[in-house]
Amino acid sequence: MQATKTSFKKQLKQGVKRLLQRTIGWPRLDELERLKRNGLRVGHNFHLLDGCIIDDSHYWHITIGDDVTLAPRVHILAHDASTKLHLNYTKIKNVTIGNRVFIGAGSIIMPGVTIGDDVIIGAGSLVARDVPSNTVYAGTPARFVCDLGEYLAKEQARMTHDNVFGEEYTLRGQVDGTRQAQMHAAVARHGVGYVI
Repeated sequence: MQATKTSFKKQLKQGVKRLLQRTIGWPRLDELERLKRNGLRVGHNFHLLDGCIIDDSHYWHITIGDDVTLAPRVHILAHDASTKLHLNYTKIKNVTIGNRVFIGAGSIIMPGVTIGDDVIIGAGSLVARDVPSNTVYAGTPARFVCDLGEYLAKEQARMTHDNVFGEEYTLRGQVDGTRQAQMHAAVARHGVGYVI
């Protein structure tokens, strides 16, 4: 009886992981655990979404803090092989990402970069220089956009009862066609929406 119960729990856990992987691309535990075992330093509550590349040949030069999200297709590089052909050596530099950092889809973090705490990096950014804490950076190359507090206050002011959506409006909440249409219409009216 106990073996059957344990087997059921294991199957349930694997099923939930597969569902999360298929619906939101998270968690990628196998890959992440392999990198951590081999030297990548990662804090608590780390979200690594689909298609991210954490420098597979030099990941022990990368430190990532707590509450960090890497959106799909983020690349973090700790090496630069441009010198290999001529000097027979590859340049390596440490990369540090602080706490409470969001890095937008398709961004590239170059070797030697330090990103402070409480930072948002816009999608598609090329981060080639250090980013101070409490800021929003975006672009290629990434440049200062505004202070984090200023950005969050602006976004909070745009939130209304009509354009803020709960769990039932997400894939994990099994959003249906009616809710999708409501959401689409509200975003069209307000130009933006916010989902949990």
